Amino acid sequence: MGEKDVGFVGLGKTSGETKVAGPEIGVGVLGYAFMGKAHTNAYKKIPYIFWPPPAVPRLAAICGIPEAAVVEAAGRYGYERSTTDWHDLVSDDGVQLFDNVGPNSLHAEPCIAAAKAGKHVLCEKPLARSAVEAKRMWDAVKEAGVKHMCGFNYRFVAAIRLAKEMIEAGELGEIYHFRASYLQEWIMDPEFPWVWRLDKETAGSGALGDLGAHIIDLSRFLVGDPTSVSAIATTFIKERPDASGKGTHPVDVDDAFEAVVRLENGAAGTYEASRFCGGRKNSMTFEINGAKASIAFDLERLNELRICKVANGRGEGFRTLSVTESDHPFYEVWWPHGHVIGWEHAHIHEIHHMLDAIANDKEIAPYGATFEDGYKCAVICDAILESAESGSRVAIRY
Repeated sequence: MGEKDVGFVGLGKTSGETKVAGPEIGVGVLGYAFMGKAHTNAYKKIPYIFWPPPAVPRLAAICGIPEAAVVEAAGRYGYERSTTDWHDLVSDDGVQLFDNVGPNSLHAEPCIAAAKAGKHVLCEKPLARSAVEAKRMWDAVKEAGVKHMCGFNYRFVAAIRLAKEMIEAGELGEIYHFRASYLQEWIMDPEFPWVWRLDKETAGSGALGDLGAHIIDLSRFLVGDPTSVSAIATTFIKERPDASGKGTHPVDVDDAFEAVVRLENGAAGTYEASRFCGGRKNSMTFEINGAKASIAFDLERLNELRICKVANGRGEGFRTLSVTESDHPFYEVWWPHGHVIGWEHAHIHEIHHMLDAIANDKEIAPYGATFEDGYKCAVICDAILESAESGSRVAIRY
């Protein structure tokens, strides 16, 4: 995409000359709540944190319901206009990037329509409610030839990217184990009201798609694809009160799951996710054990990577590395060494990666997650549910 496609933006003057920051890319966002805020924060920071930015995002439009709430969000965030109909974003010539952070049931149709309209597409995880739906989305962006990214933002955490670099450099040696869990407590209260994430038709799955998808993607990103899975899934509270206080709704998704996987490199792995773990606010952890070293990570201490070197079959004990040096991943644009960054920065790094791919015709893969990655994650999620329902080990086939 060149100057003719998107125009150029000048940001201030230096020595009497206009300083050109980069091409302008109009952004249309479907969704304004939690993820809408996180993505908007990234769009607003990129032009002055990454200098010069690969592109300057223009907040063209934001979509959601109810109307009063999305109008308020547009004013608060600084979008040029708001709408309650996602079709308006797709038909808007001023939108080059369609960013979908809506409920899972609103991922496929709007993203496919946006791709057919020639817009680049960023879609939050899980990409879709099923592998079949995800495959349709992947086929659409391939056919349209647009850039596409699935929002697995933890690939852009500095400590996780450093772990990736260590593994690629062979510092862990042969990989024996990958163990990961994502634990929260937010729906333990039986009186917690029913929300869309507890509805299979809207969400596709429960803890699996919401939390488990992240660790499944990280296993693929860091150590490779699983080839088979044996799993259980549990729903602890099968009925929830309606938010209005009138009546109840059935819960037809998993509250928790456990899975044992075989990885393609022969390593053994486990995945676990639950929303019923008292004291766990947002605990996403993994540990990788190799012949030369082990590494461990905890999202609640996201600036740290724990490392244990191994010699003669014995570990020397874990040490904690503060991933805050200027030569660590992503830190060249942030603060002096030792000054930590936070959860929201992964979205800034991720969306910067997307804008750079659009403006400079770069690939999203391998460091960003494409719709292909989103589809493969959906295949694994489906296999976990199939195994849990059948009680049998299930082969994973793409």
